[in-house]
Amino acid sequence: MKTEKITGLAPRLSALFKAVTVTLSLGVASSVFAAEPEVTLKLHHMSPPMSNAHSRFLEPWAQKVMKESDGRIKIDIYPSMQLGGNPSQLFDQARQGVVDIVWTVGGYTPGRFPKAGVFELPFMATSGRSSSMALQEFAEQEMQDELSEVHLLALHTHHAGAILMRDKPVTRLEDLKGVKVRAPNKQMAEALKLAGASPIFLPLPTLPSSLSKGVVDSALLAYEAVTPLKIHELTRYSTEILTKPGLYTQFFVFVMNKDSYNKLPDDLKKVIDNNSGIETAGWIGQVWDDADVRNRQTMVDSGTIFNTLPEAEVARWRQTMQPVTDQWIADMDKEGKDGTRLYQKAQTLIEKYEAKAN
Repeated sequence: MKTEKITGLAPRLSALFKAVTVTLSLGVASSVFAAEPEVTLKLHHMSPPMSNAHSRFLEPWAQKVMKESDGRIKIDIYPSMQLGGNPSQLFDQARQGVVDIVWTVGGYTPGRFPKAGVFELPFMATSGRSSSMALQEFAEQEMQDELSEVHLLALHTHHAGAILMRDKPVTRLEDLKGVKVRAPNKQMAEALKLAGASPIFLPLPTLPSSLSKGVVDSALLAYEAVTPLKIHELTRYSTEILTKPGLYTQFFVFVMNKDSYNKLPDDLKKVIDNNSGIETAGWIGQVWDDADVRNRQTMVDSGTIFNTLPEAEVARWRQTMQPVTDQWIADMDKEGKDGTRLYQKAQTLIEKYEAKAN
């Protein structure tokens, strides 16, 4: 009888031992991350916490860096310009060491990245993933001078954008005549002028109030930004160009202060390096592509009316906007940068990554 009791007790003791072992193991693992990090970096950006950029890109990226560094690198993220200044100052904040890392829109500092402007020309962009990987390779090979004062993490783009209208559809080029359109960058502002529109440059956070007050009637916009800003509640029509390349994109800058990077020990530099570069740019671009799909469906559900331009009409738009590309090439040539070569290289790189995606 006693033997039976002891025998019956053995499995329970074994289970208890395993439970204690697991608990202790978890305690050891959690203590690794509970310890003070060796390095704490400040990441500053302009988008709100609920934005795609913050919640699906910057936070996961920071968590991945922390995990791969075994908790030795901690990244504190400050959205919505919480550390002061305005979006146009973000790049300089990283350059000057006011913060360690920034993410911002390249076009918020006009003239700073003239070579990257080739990706913002009319009818260059494709998917966010392909265009981002192409831009990153382009930057690594051609933009050392424009990025020499910072440590490059990644450049990326969004998916080719659409034309969103408040009150009337755009089904042909003439429908843009006199329309006040939010332009995302210099190149597309010039393209809109050639189409007869009245472009107005607006930082994205101001777009909802500008639409509601009639400051603009329309916006060039990627669907990625629609839902967080509730643009689908302020516009009724969307005009899409589904042929590749699409109408336009804009590029984003993700950089680190040089000293902040150089002070890291080699093994922690490697963690940052492993979360930078072409593959990281492609991942960010895919985050934007996925958001485009989700938000377009939100627009469908809310009753947005979609118009797709036929190929013959797209050809008219391309011809009308071609002088913008010609001028960009001429401007690069004036600076001794061989605009034709840079333009053709950007096209080749986009085609390269598009082919890999298909």
